[in-house]
Amino acid sequence: MSQIKSPRVVSKEEWLQARKAHLKNEKALTRMRDLVARERRELPWVKMEKEYVFDTLEGKKTLAELFGTNSQLVIHHFMFGPDWKAGCPSCSLEADHAEGAIVHLANHDVSYVRVSRAPLEKLEAYRRRMGWTAQWVSSQGSDFNFDFQVSFAREDIEAGRLYYNYQAIEDPKYFSEELPGLSVFYRDESGAVFHTYSSYARGNEEVIGAFVYLDITPKGRNEKEIMDWVRRLDEYNVSPAEAVCHTC
Repeated sequence: MSQIKSPRVVSKEEWLQARKAHLKNEKALTRMRDLVARERRELPWVKMEKEYVFDTLEGKKTLAELFGTNSQLVIHHFMFGPDWKAGCPSCSLEADHAEGAIVHLANHDVSYVRVSRAPLEKLEAYRRRMGWTAQWVSSQGSDFNFDFQVSFAREDIEAGRLYYNYQAIEDPKYFSEELPGLSVFYRDESGAVFHTYSSYARGNEEVIGAFVYLDITPKGRNEKEIMDWVRRLDEYNVSPAEAVCHTC
């Protein structure tokens, strides 16, 4: 962990003045976030013409069937390739946060499903390891991940032909068979499905509350590269139980 360099210690009055000045920027950011959220809701939709089929614990299901009884669907494109032994640590961090939100989403007409290319048995084993409850389906053998630009053929990686986050990727350190994303869909009363939104890379940070907590601390995220500190929840030196104050 890095050390805080030469903090400026001032009187309470000086601190309050600085804090109020910073509050103006925080309020501006809040208003901008509201504006961006409104623009996002007003984006045009694309009707899904291609039928995708996924492996689920209840058998084969189409994209439309993943909605369940809700009209809105959030898909977490979880990085877990067919040959991988475990899921991506960063995607796991995002999944940890989603677990607490699922009941609230379900009661607001939103279904949440994770999709990966790994076989269903691998996904289920990892889900049990992490203690998650959300539905997780396999898109193995489907074009779904490739069409939504979160999975890439090896020949394209070797040729440097990756298109991700709405642009060509030139930095080799981001060349991977799997990359993260979130996609949102709407199903109307006739059963037609529409793609309404997708975000990639750091665009997914809004749903990861740990970032917000870290960002209000003096050391911040304490990272040399994006998310280099992230571990799976059972790989940290201190477990959640040990981190709890037992004198409270």
